[in-house]
Amino acid sequence: MKNLIIPTLISVLMFAGCGSSKKHLERGNYDSAIATAVKELRKNPDNEKQIATLERSYTIVNEQDNERIRFLKMEGLPQNWDEIYQIYKRMSDRQSMVRTVLPLNIGNRSISFTYVDYMAEMIAAKRKSADFYYAHGNELMKAGLKDSYRQAFYEYVRAKEYVGDYEGIDEKIMESKTLGMSRVFVSLKNSTPIIFPVEFEEDLLMVDLQSLNSEWVEYHAENLDPDTEYDYFITVNIRNIAVSPDQTAQRDSVVKKEVEDGFTYQLDSRGNVMKDTSGNDIKIVKYKTLQCALISTLQTKSCSMEGDIEVIQMKPTRAVIKKDPVGAQSIFEHTSARAVGDVGALNPSQLERTKATIIPFPSDIEMVMRCSDALKNAIRGSLQSNRRLIN
Repeated sequence: MKNLIIPTLISVLMFAGCGSSKKHLERGNYDSAIATAVKELRKNPDNEKQIATLERSYTIVNEQDNERIRFLKMEGLPQNWDEIYQIYKRMSDRQSMVRTVLPLNIGNRSISFTYVDYMAEMIAAKRKSADFYYAHGNELMKAGLKDSYRQAFYEYVRAKEYVGDYEGIDEKIMESKTLGMSRVFVSLKNSTPIIFPVEFEEDLLMVDLQSLNSEWVEYHAENLDPDTEYDYFITVNIRNIAVSPDQTAQRDSVVKKEVEDGFTYQLDSRGNVMKDTSGNDIKIVKYKTLQCALISTLQTKSCSMEGDIEVIQMKPTRAVIKKDPVGAQSIFEHTSARAVGDVGALNPSQLERTKATIIPFPSDIEMVMRCSDALKNAIRGSLQSNRRLIN
């Protein structure tokens, strides 16, 4: 029984060792089967299960690739050359990997695949593919559409990656990139009677526009070039500003507090000082009431700003594609107090309040300036949520 178990265990271990490559083969994942088999054969060149899997997978996948190349060449479409190049490169890489474990022996047979030099075919296919991308890019540029400019950019980049020696290829890449870019101008429009300081407007638009940029969209808050054409305008419209008048509210309160004020002796009916169980005189604590008038003053002032953010698309026709409400609020509050009477009646909080005095109210324009941070957050949120509309 023991002699039977050992060969069975060995068989199970051998099957487990080649299981993943065999499963890849059975599923038609031939390159995965080859990669797995090569990995195992580097550790154990005599593993016949892996050798058999490698031989079958390599033969089948090369036949399939050669058939695909023949079909693509017979079809004769210029756009096929990229796929032809990719297949040749895949076959070359596959051959290089397999050669790291050759030759192999299975039984009395030696396995060694015929070496194929793919370089000439790869170079020819790569050049023809680059020619197609270059010519296709030129055709796309004639369409005059942003999407076609962007596609032309990718075609030119691929042509340069493959060959790199086309005359003026860098200029064409730059031109297609420039024409394919969407530009967004972000500005502030004040429709209120209040005149904003220049620094306030500049501060509102400092919302890290660079973080909104993408491959084909860029945001601007300054028009550095008068010849720049913008595809979108985002306008922050401030339509209403309400600043409340200076408001002062006064509240008077009387604060009382009982405090110790000495003591007296407890007397008996004869007028003698009474003693406790320890023989000490019995004392009675006396209290007095401290009183203080606390006159509190609350100064308040508020400012609210309301408006909207418009996203305008310039082409094909100028149109508002989104309008979001936007607003912000700032509040000024200051509390002070004056004490009349015995301040000993006040608790620490009340006493601290008496250290503050009435201060000048902020001006209306200062209240507007205080809205800056809240308004910037609202603008930033709107710009982020509307990015999907701009392409």
